[in-house]
Amino acid sequence: MIISPLANHEPLAVQTRGAIVESIHFGSLAAVGPDGGTLLTRGDPSAPVYPRSALKPLMAVAMLRAGLKLPSEQLALAAASHSGSTAHQRVAAGILAGAGLTEDHLHNSTDMPYGVAEREAWLRAGKGPTRLAQNCSGKHAALLATCVANGWPLESYLDPAHPLPALVRESVAELTGEELTQISTDGCGTEVFALSLTGMARAFSHLVTAKDGTPERQVADAMRSHPLLVAGEGRDVSALMLAIPGLLAKDGFEGIQLIALADGRTVALKISDGGDRARMPAAVPALLTLGVDATALEPFNNLPVLGGGHPVGTLFGLPF
Repeated sequence: MIISPLANHEPLAVQTRGAIVESIHFGSLAAVGPDGGTLLTRGDPSAPVYPRSALKPLMAVAMLRAGLKLPSEQLALAAASHSGSTAHQRVAAGILAGAGLTEDHLHNSTDMPYGVAEREAWLRAGKGPTRLAQNCSGKHAALLATCVANGWPLESYLDPAHPLPALVRESVAELTGEELTQISTDGCGTEVFALSLTGMARAFSHLVTAKDGTPERQVADAMRSHPLLVAGEGRDVSALMLAIPGLLAKDGFEGIQLIALADGRTVALKISDGGDRARMPAAVPALLTLGVDATALEPFNNLPVLGGGHPVGTLFGLPF
């Protein structure tokens, strides 16, 4: 059942095989400047979308505003969709331990590591799903630590009536400049809010342009200082931050990508079919239009399509 009008998405990326176009990924995109003004658009960037895990940096800002204090490494993981490596799980466990808590206090969903290599190693070791291995464990550990810092109840930290979700809603609304009129539940159990791509782009722009020492800048700086904690080895989000100094990137399930340049220019996009493979190639043409170095962006676009183990086509973002 369709409960809201369909967005007017446009083609963002194309996959070829041989001499024909095999697949087209539709979506919407917005790019804004440091003043929040619109620089580029495609599709329907004002239509509401669920940013999914791209909300995590904004949630981390809310937690800092509530008095949470974490070292940079742990703050980066609080905003991460990590691969579930040993290092990732160690940092998440460290957040819990610093608050006098254990994995048993987590209420996120159970899962195996998200990263391909990490999941394969996990399975070879005969391990099953856990809350610590799940990609949102850093966020949930930080939510619990925020509750401890404020003397708030732990067992009900995901309840919408709890003080912490209320504070998150307030911060997200402020950072995006939008009312939270549609709220659902994300895969890990926290609230997720329907927002426009333009609003999300403005929020990420504010993270990188905020004054030193503010909660917004602390989150951005932690993520940029520890890009491999934000995603992981072999993940495009981490690789992009490593390739371009000062860049802040965060993905989200169902084809969401946010990318903020050091000067505050920011790209936000949604792949309408939720496909992950088109997310980064679709962003590259916008970044090129904004003047980002083409050489640094080469690994993220014009991706080879294989046939019999050999390149027979390409997945690429449509230029502006």
